[in-house]
Amino acid sequence: MSLSPLRFRLLPALLALAALVLPAAPRAQPLLAREGSLPALDGATGWLNTPPLTRAALRGKVVLVDFWTYSCINCLRELPTVEAWSEKYKPYGLVVIGVHAPEFAFEKKLDNIKAAISRYHITFPVAVDNDMAIWNGFDNQYWPAAYLADAKGVIRYHHFGEGQYDRTERAIQTLLREAGATGVPDTLVAADGTGAQAEGDFADMLSPETYIGYARARHFASTGGMVQDSANEYLTDAAGLGLNGWGLTGLWTVGADDAVLDRPGGAILFLFHARDLHLVLGPGPDGKPVRFRVTIDGRPPGMQHGVDTDAAGNGMVAGQRLYQLVRQTGPVTDHLFRIDFLDPGVQAFSFTFG
Repeated sequence: MSLSPLRFRLLPALLALAALVLPAAPRAQPLLAREGSLPALDGATGWLNTPPLTRAALRGKVVLVDFWTYSCINCLRELPTVEAWSEKYKPYGLVVIGVHAPEFAFEKKLDNIKAAISRYHITFPVAVDNDMAIWNGFDNQYWPAAYLADAKGVIRYHHFGEGQYDRTERAIQTLLREAGATGVPDTLVAADGTGAQAEGDFADMLSPETYIGYARARHFASTGGMVQDSANEYLTDAAGLGLNGWGLTGLWTVGADDAVLDRPGGAILFLFHARDLHLVLGPGPDGKPVRFRVTIDGRPPGMQHGVDTDAAGNGMVAGQRLYQLVRQTGPVTDHLFRIDFLDPGVQAFSFTFG
């Protein structure tokens, strides 16, 4: 979830007049309320990049607790900025803790989390919150979510969703100075993500996150509807799809969280409107890679391919993670996406866009 900032605008003429008659004002620092004590971190089922951290050991440090999970596109896009804050402000007393709280069962696997930490170059401490104990202690409800505590262990700021990085960084600077740090930079980081971590084109994104499992599925358009927990032969009329409509073809078993392909040759179709298209996928229980081929409007993607496909649309599902399948460079319009799987067993969880 991402919350849009309010934007206040001054008439250019008034702004120019003010510049003539008023000296430059010092940069305003955020007014930070007291939002309660930093909850305990004892519920972590493991720690990565660090020995276990406790609330008591963190006293005297400014602490940024960032909730994320590795298949969440919103989380992935914010990680370069969070990593940049950790590197920039660690010498001044900031400790960044990434709390990895899983959305899907496969995100509880420690090897998967370690692979994500390596893939996305995360160096700050990560608490593995497989039991959601830290999540519940914060009464959190969002991925991503950031909570900032002062050196006395009091939460003074929070932000839910992507964006507003300038506000969060100003809050970090304020609390570090309150804690007595000297020489805290007044500049802001500019972390440019690449691949799936590149900032989304929110101004022209009309397709929402879409889950494939029946527990949260919307806009499913295959003939005959969705059959729960049983193998079923699906057929989807591509010409009949409306915007954000999607469907399956071939023999699939749709569960609460995912759809599993029971026979080679199945496909998923989606009529979308966004610059980027991602799909959370995993191989079958045997772990064998699954080959796939992507088309856009019936043609190979060419230069519009994502980082996990080539220009001919070919790719392979070799792990349980988010795959970037489309990255457009021109004007964004409605397009019919299709992914054909050449091998059985693939798990499909959700579409996200950017």
